Amino acid sequence: MIRIVLLILCQLFTMDLSLAQTPLPQAVEGDVVLRNFRFRSAAVLPELRLHYRTLGRLERDANGRARNAVLIMHGTGGSGAQFMRAEFAGELFGAGGLLDASKYFIVLPDGIGHGKSSKPSDGLRAKFPGYGYLDMVEAQYRLLEQLGVDHLRLAMGTSMGGMHSWLWGELHPQFMDALMPLASLPSQISGRNRVWRRVVIDAIRNDPQWRQGNYREQPAALKTAEQMLFLMGSNPILRQQKMPTVQQSDAVLDAYVAEALQAADANDVMYQLAASQDYDPAPALEKIRAPLFAVNSADDLINPPELGILEREIERVPNGKAVVVPLGPDTAGHGTHTLAKVWKSYLEELLQASEPR
Repeated sequence: MIRIVLLILCQLFTMDLSLAQTPLPQAVEGDVVLRNFRFRSAAVLPELRLHYRTLGRLERDANGRARNAVLIMHGTGGSGAQFMRAEFAGELFGAGGLLDASKYFIVLPDGIGHGKSSKPSDGLRAKFPGYGYLDMVEAQYRLLEQLGVDHLRLAMGTSMGGMHSWLWGELHPQFMDALMPLASLPSQISGRNRVWRRVVIDAIRNDPQWRQGNYREQPAALKTAEQMLFLMGSNPILRQQKMPTVQQSDAVLDAYVAEALQAADANDVMYQLAASQDYDPAPALEKIRAPLFAVNSADDLINPPELGILEREIERVPNGKAVVVPLGPDTAGHGTHTLAKVWKSYLEELLQASEPR
C-alpha cells in the first residue's frame, strides 16, 4: 500500500511538473492605424496607432459571423502583455484551458495611451488629446473591425479593463455572448478611488519640473505616483507578511519604485489616471443583454466590498451575477484580477451559461 501511495504521489508530482514546464502559446503582434480618430472631446488625431496581440485563429459560423473571438482588456498602466504571464495565460490559454488558444481567437489590445499604442510620450506630450474610457472602447471596437471580428464569444477585462467590459455591454449589447468584468464597480470613480488618482495627477501637474508637460527629465512627482500605485495594489496582510519591519518595508517599496521608474513616463501616467473621468455605466445597466459575471475580491483596496455598490447595482443587470472572492491564501488584493486560478471556476460557469444555441 505504501508503494502504491508513493507511486501515485510520484505520478501527480510528474504531472504538475510537466504542466509547469508546458510552454505558453505564442502571440502574434501587430498594429492597426485608425485615421483621423475623433475623440469625445472633438479633438482629432490624424493617426491613432493601436497595438495588439492575438492567439489562435478566427473561426466563423455558417452565416459568416465570428464565433470564437475573445477580447481581454488590461488595467490602468498595463498592456496586453500582462496576460501572457504564467498566472494568466498559463492557466487559461494552454491546451485544455478554458480559453484554449487552439479553440479561441484571443485579442489582447494595448489601450490608447498604454503599451505600444499611441500615447503622450511618443512625442506629443501634453498636446496629446485627452482621452476617456469611452474613447478607449470605441478604439477597441474599431480594432476588432480591422481584425474581421464582428462578434465576441466573450469580452472580459481586469480593473480598467473590467470597467471597459461594463461599457462594452451597454454600448454594444448584441456584440458578445458573455461578459466578465474583474476588479471593478459599475459606478463612477468616486470617493477614495477618485482621491488617490487626484493625488497622483495633482502631484505631477504641480511639480515645477513638469513644465506643462515639456519636462527635460522625469518630474520627481513620478516617484510619488509609483508609490501610490504600490500602496493601492495589494492587500495589507500580504504586505505585512512580506514587510514586517521598517527596514524591509522601505527596501521593498524602494525596489518596486526603482524598477517601475525605468519604464514610466509622467504624462502617460497622468493621462491614464485622468481617463476614468467619463466612466459612469450606472445609468444604463439595464441595457446589458449578455450574461455577465462580475468578480471582485474581498481584499481589494480600490473596490472594497464594504461599499455594497456591486451587490446593489448587479440587480439591475438582466443576466448579471456578482461574486466577491473571500480573502484567502491565493488572493492578492486588487491584483487578484490577474491570478486566474482564483476565479477561473466562475469563468467556466459563465462560458457554460452563455453557450450559443
